[in-house]
Amino acid sequence: MNNTTVYVGMDVHKNSFSLCCYTVRDDACSHYVKIDPDYRLVLEYIESMREIYGDDSKFICGYEAGCLGYTLYHQMNDHGVECIILAPSTMAKSPVQKKKKTGRRDSEVIARCLAHHSYHKVHVPTSEEEQIKEFIRMRDDHKLALKKIKQQILAFCLRHGFIYNAGASHWTAAHLSWLRSLEPEGLYKETLSEYLLTYDKLTDTLERLDRRIEELADQDAYRESVRKLCCFLSIKTQTALAVIVKVGDFKQFEKAQQFASYIGLVPGKDSSGDGINRLPITKAGNTHVKRLLVEATQSYGRGSIGFKSKALKARQEGNPPEVIAYADKANERLRRRYYRMTLKCGKKVNVVKTSIARELACFMWGMMTEETA
Repeated sequence: MNNTTVYVGMDVHKNSFSLCCYTVRDDACSHYVKIDPDYRLVLEYIESMREIYGDDSKFICGYEAGCLGYTLYHQMNDHGVECIILAPSTMAKSPVQKKKKTGRRDSEVIARCLAHHSYHKVHVPTSEEEQIKEFIRMRDDHKLALKKIKQQILAFCLRHGFIYNAGASHWTAAHLSWLRSLEPEGLYKETLSEYLLTYDKLTDTLERLDRRIEELADQDAYRESVRKLCCFLSIKTQTALAVIVKVGDFKQFEKAQQFASYIGLVPGKDSSGDGINRLPITKAGNTHVKRLLVEATQSYGRGSIGFKSKALKARQEGNPPEVIAYADKANERLRRRYYRMTLKCGKKVNVVKTSIARELACFMWGMMTEETA
């Protein structure tokens, strides 16, 4: 019996797959090949490798999380081949490997990470979680379209000399009433009307989608977790549900720092001797969750420390006292830290938001794993 474990690194893209094999015994990658993006060709490659490594060899495949989602993962596992999706932000890579990227190099890095367990695997959602994720992604697309149409309406008014009261807020009831009262000449009036019709349609659609998300969050599988996360100052139903379905089991992360790293909120560090050079956060990680948390930090830059609005009290109502106390502790700490970093230390706002988002992620991990000490 050979019982060799062969790790197959797969650098997957829309147009091609790059594959290689690695074994701990040989400590080397070999049998590189570039194929069309078809899981059946991957299965053929593995079968050809059995002739080299032996029929009793075990093959473990892996690829980085990316645009292909979970399709390849399910296809491989459905055909009896173990497959793992690696979180890019948690993979052990040398500085040279980060700078020099080719399909062959990336497949080798993936294979070595698989063999030496220097990675964190991505949570594969259930069918229900995946459907909710797609629904929330669709809702975000509508929100982006609404933002775009708002910009187009304001640009139209500016081009044709329609200036709203200086200093007044846009998109309030008064501003919308002013827009509808405008009487541009000729075809301009029809143009503005079409813009406003699109705005009304997208606004109504978003309200309907938000009500549907509230219904989904009230299901037994998500109700308690969503209510807990909504105790934080900046987290509402849509954000809470999105984080829950994208992360899955928070207990898969042993420490809060690992969770923050998985999202991509931990900055890099380049140290040599006594010198330490702090680097920006990685572009890898769960970009959707990262964006939601960074956007949520804007709430900590408003209001006084320790103040709780009526809306926040309403969201916290019904939760256990210890959950509310933990959230209040986090809210107070993050708001105080936000003000200290911006006003006293003079940090750039974007740097502060990223730092607060990282700490908020750690508090969320503590809430969901009950590691609140």
